[in-house]
Amino acid sequence: MTKMRRLKIACGSFRSRLSGMSGYNTNRLLMWTIAAFCGWNSLNGNAQAAQAAPSTDSHPILVELFTSEGCSSCPPADDFVQKLDALQSVDGAQLIVLSEHVTYWDHDGWKDANSSAALTDRRSAYVHVMGLPTPYTPQIIVDGTKEMRISDAQQVEKLFQQAVTMPKIPVRISAVGMDQGTPGLLRTHVETDANTARSNAEVYVAIALDHVDSQVLRGENGGRRLTHVAVVQQITKIGKLQKGKTFAEDVQLKLKPGTELNGIRVVAFVQAQGPGQLLGAALWKGAH
Repeated sequence: MTKMRRLKIACGSFRSRLSGMSGYNTNRLLMWTIAAFCGWNSLNGNAQAAQAAPSTDSHPILVELFTSEGCSSCPPADDFVQKLDALQSVDGAQLIVLSEHVTYWDHDGWKDANSSAALTDRRSAYVHVMGLPTPYTPQIIVDGTKEMRISDAQQVEKLFQQAVTMPKIPVRISAVGMDQGTPGLLRTHVETDANTARSNAEVYVAIALDHVDSQVLRGENGGRRLTHVAVVQQITKIGKLQKGKTFAEDVQLKLKPGTELNGIRVVAFVQAQGPGQLLGAALWKGAH
């Protein structure tokens, strides 16, 4: 397999471009983008207030990071999505992040324990559908159709502004719990409002670990301690949402051994076939 090109990060030029923009409004989202991407340790005085969770009626935006612990360019992007997740810095939106670890780098000295062929295939499908020249890490896909270039603050802001205006189908997750008679079996209920899109869509449930710490011993990140948020363990298609119809389904999913309910996130989302445009999403988080 041909090794993918990696996104190069140029924080110095990023700061220079921002500082040179006459009259450019470096709002909270832009400041946090810089902080997450370039490792700034201090934010403006409004940062603490912004960490409150979004309201339940906030507009969902799905942010998928394709990453790997074997890629030395990935940790800044991992940090970036952690900041998005914690700060929730887009007004009127709920940023639902998923860290999807691919297998491309598993043969370069370090096997990523959270990588899977299924996630690699999902990213390959995006590359094909979106007409991208090649896959690379780190790569961020927003709402199933747009690449986010996190070295370009204006593009980040514009993309989020566009995403928050796109109509979404309400999705609800309820009755999340472990089956008392079957160890490791998660039960939940997923339902949606009517599909107002022009075609049928697919309904998925993702199970993700809320937080992962990893001490990397070998490879490009050898000797580094890495942290990740919303680390996907599985993405399962649970059904189809037909045009003009609603969806309701009781779901059973087998978790990996040792997975605790209070340490996971459940993300249900509706997506056009392809994979394509995100049509709706919801997030459930276990208590800590």
